Amino acid sequence: MPVHPFPPVYDGNSRVLILGSFPSVASRGAGFYYGHPRNRFWSALAAVLDAPEPHTTAEKKELLLRRGIALWDAAASCEITGSSDSSIKNAVPNDLSPIFETADIKAVFCNGATAGRIVKKFGLAPGRPVFILPSTSPANAARSLGSLTDEWSVIKDYI
Repeated sequence: MPVHPFPPVYDGNSRVLILGSFPSVASRGAGFYYGHPRNRFWSALAAVLDAPEPHTTAEKKELLLRRGIALWDAAASCEITGSSDSSIKNAVPNDLSPIFETADIKAVFCNGATAGRIVKKFGLAPGRPVFILPSTSPANAARSLGSLTDEWSVIKDYI
């Protein structure tokens, strides 16, 4: 059963927390979140924030922290086939308490339904609103970048 390979990104200025489900094979290989070249997370987030799209890990971390965004995944480990969220079984949740103890997180945003199910099943966001946003995964190809950007824009209300 794979174990989450990298730490969360956050600091004391983080105001929102974005949670994916579990890193894809491409992300695990790249060593950072949303590493698949067709995943639209970074392009959608940059559009929402009216910022240049980051390309390096350092640029991605800088964008998140500069804008008050924490990033991690809901599952610390799980059974998964390839990168398919629909195959996730026996998820063990990440302990989000270090983030909540360090930062005044106003809302939690889930990148897709699977992350949302894990968050709700384990009560990972006590006392905070939880938004389940459409997945930025290439598997969600029915959603255009414009549609994703429109729906993800709710983040701006909390940062």
